[in-house]
Amino acid sequence: MTQDEKSVQMAVIGAPHGVKGEVRVKTFTGDPLALGDYGPLRAADGRIFTVAAIRPAKTVVVVRFKEIASREAAEAVTGTELFIDRSALPDDLDDDEFYHADLIGLAVRDETGSSIGKVAAIQNFGGGDIVEVALAGRRTVMIPFTLAAIPEISVRDGFIRIDSAGAGLVDGDDGE
Repeated sequence: MTQDEKSVQMAVIGAPHGVKGEVRVKTFTGDPLALGDYGPLRAADGRIFTVAAIRPAKTVVVVRFKEIASREAAEAVTGTELFIDRSALPDDLDDDEFYHADLIGLAVRDETGSSIGKVAAIQNFGGGDIVEVALAGRRTVMIPFTLAAIPEISVRDGFIRIDSAGAGLVDGDDGE
């Protein structure tokens, strides 16, 4: 993958399911059963995973990958994150739709229009999406990915606008 190509995480492999190499997979796709529609998936180390079969199972899907033939092989890939190149995803999104990967690197502006940093990552620790912002010359902060905290996103113009109070960046005690 070249430096300017972006990878999009599509899934993460969980625990083995049974003895024939099937694995539980947490997907980050709109339709979890469409995971195989994007073509072969790639691990960070370059290994390729091709969906041979997929079925729903509670909050995950159970997948049989062509490259995994035994429970031992399934155990060895537990925790593997799976990616595709951003270029493999459709670009016909609505104005208010975007991929998380498209937000990484965007400028972050406050309500006055001043640039305060850049989007470093999009995180989700189970309670919803969080935008990790690398502040200009300082630390990173986590901002909830809500309309109150982030009222404007313009991928085309290369920025997101935050509301400092909604983002929790205004400290009422000392006025900073």
